Formats: sequence, structure tokens, C-alpha cells
Amino acid sequence: QSLKDEIKNGQKDLADAHKGSSSSSEKKASAEGDLDMTTKALKEDVATQGSLHHQCMTKAEDFEAETKSRGEELKALAEAKKALQDKVGGAEDLSYGLNQVSLLQLSRSSSGITSSAALAQFEATRFVRDLAQKQHSAELAQLASRMRSTIRASSQLGEDPFVKVKGLIQDMIERLESQADQDATKKAYCDKELAETNEKKADKTAEIEKLSVQVDKMSARSAQLKEDVAAVQKALAELTASQAEMDKIRAEEKELFTKNEADMEQGLEGVKLALRILREYYAQQDKAHAAAEGAGASIIGLLEVVEADFTKGLAEMTAEEQGAQSTYETQSKENEIEKTTKEQDAKYKTKESADLDTSIAETSSDRSGVQAELDAVLEYLTKIEEQCIAKAETFSARKARYEAEIAGL
Repeated sequence: QSLKDEIKNGQKDLADAHKGSSSSSEKKASAEGDLDMTTKALKEDVATQGSLHHQCMTKAEDFEAETKSRGEELKALAEAKKALQDKVGGAEDLSYGLNQVSLLQLSRSSSGITSSAALAQFEATRFVRDLAQKQHSAELAQLASRMRSTIRASSQLGEDPFVKVKGLIQDMIERLESQADQDATKKAYCDKELAETNEKKADKTAEIEKLSVQVDKMSARSAQLKEDVAAVQKALAELTASQAEMDKIRAEEKELFTKNEADMEQGLEGVKLALRILREYYAQQDKAHAAAEGAGASIIGLLEVVEADFTKGLAEMTAEEQGAQSTYETQSKENEIEKTTKEQDAKYKTKESADLDTSIAETSSDRSGVQAELDAVLEYLTKIEEQCIAKAETFSARKARYEAEIAGL
């Protein structure tokens, strides 16, 4: 009963110790994993913030330059329109009004730039062309070219060229304003989508890293538990072999003791019987011959010594057997407790390892799902960047293109 109680108490203490150890190890591993993940995520967030800040500043500068350029272009067109309205009215009347009564004037108007109206037309065209060069605007350069063609064609037909020129300028102003609105709308859309997509990318990346840390820690713990179980099973095998050897030796010792004890008891019995016979014989008073009393006494004395030796030897043999049996029982009891403890240890660690393997499979599946989501986010981010960044023409590139177009014109 005492052995069972000790085993039961030992199992309970071991279970409590394992439970506390597993809980502490799990909390520690979780805390270390969270710390590593948080530190790494913080570094990546700082790097991402710097990159986003640089991109945003670059895009803001490009947009500011574009906006300024469009504003200057609109201003130039407005000035050109105002110049036409303010200064070409008289020339327009002289060239195309009803006061043209001179056949010579009609002849000159239809033949070339020989009047103040023609000079005004030339000045208006040159004004727009100079603005195009000053603003590095291909649109203004094209407008100047169209104005020149329109004026030449209208002059040949005897029509008022400034009606069409004003229409061209107004159309261009409206188109540029529309383009400016579209650019502003697209910039807002790109800023919003890029910010949200990069935020999703950072979130998914951090989540994957967190899950990876958990998988790595659980895998390491599971591997360690399996090594511990293997070591415990080896120790159990050695303990079982040791106990078997002890059982064999104890059985041999017991068998030998039983045989020797029987021999000693038989010998002691024989000595006692001999002593009793001799004592009874020499104690008789009516012996018919002269008995050797002295020799008989010597024999009895010798037998008494032998009896004492046999008694002592039997007692020592019995004491040694009892000691060996007590030692065997004590060691067997300790071995039984150790065996039970190790078996429970292997059982708990095997279960914990199996639970960890299940958690690893589930966490790995979760990580694969998050990775699929991240792949989709990255694919969308690539498309957005191609639309908003990769294909976006910077002011310097547009300036070079404008200059090339102007030089070609």
C-alpha cells in the first residue's frame, strides 16, 4: 500500500511539474517570439516608412512641377487670348471688315503679309510660339503651328482667321484644364491605392513572419521532446535490464541460501544429537566397564565448539540473506518508482510532441493561406505601380520630350 501511495504521489508531482514547465516554456517561447517579431517588424516598418516617404515626396514634387507647368501654360494661353482680343480688333476690321473698298487692298490682303492685319497675325503666332519655347510646351508649339496654318488658309479664303484662332485657344484651354483635373484625380487614386496596398503588404508580411517564428519554435520544441522521449525510453530499457539481472542474482542467492541453510540446520541437528547421546551415555552410573570419561569429555567439548560454530554460521548466513533480501526489495521499489516516473514522463512528452506537430501543421496551413493573400497583394501592387509609378512620366522626362518635339517643329 505504501509503495502504491508513493508512486501515486510521485506521478501527481511529476504531472504538476510538467504542467508548470510546459506552461512556463510556452509563455517564454511566445514572449520571445513576439519580441523578435515585433523588433523585426519595427525595423521593416521604419524602412517601409522611409521608402514610402521618399516615393510620396518624389511624386508630390513631380505633381507640383506638373501643376505649376500646366498653370503657366494656361496663363500663357490666357495671355495669348487676351492679346488677340485687345490688339487685333482693328487689324481684323481692316483686313476682313466691310470697310475694305479698295481693290488694291483686296489684292494685297489675298496675296501676302503686306498689311497691319498680317503683322498682327504674325505677332500673335510668334507670341504663342515664344510661350511654347519658354514653357517647354509641345501643346503650345502645336497650337502655334495650327494658328499659322489656319491664318494662312483663312487669308487665302478671305475669312476672319482670328475666329478660328480663338476657338483653337479656347479648345486647348479646356483640354488642358480637363487633363489637369484628370491628373489630380489619378494622383489621388494612386496615392490611396499605393498606401492601402503597401499597408496590406506590411501587415501580411508581419503576419507571415509571426507564424514562421511560431512554427520554428514549435518545431524546435517538438524535436527536443522527441529526443527526450528517446533518451527516457533508452533509460527505461536499461532499468528493465538491470532489474532483470537483479531478479536473477537474487533468485540464485535465495536458492543457494535455502540449500546451505538446510545443510547447516541438518549439521547442527546432527551435532546436537551426538552431544545428547554422548552426554546421556557418560551420565550413566551403571556402566559395566571403565569408560573413557576424559576422552568423552574432550569429544563433547569439541562437539560443543562445533555446535557453537554451526549456530553462529547459520545465524550469520540468515542475517546476510535477510540483508540481501531487504536491499533487493528496497532497490526494486526504487526501480519501480523510477520506471513509473520515466514512463509518465515519456507519456506526457509524447503527447506534447504530438500536440505540437498538430499545431505546426495548422499554423503552416494558416501561413500558406496568408502567403497566398500576400501574393495576391503583391500582384496587385505591381499593377498599381506600373500604372502609377513605372509608367508615370516625370517632369524632367516630359521636358526633354517637349524640347525634342519643339526642336523638330
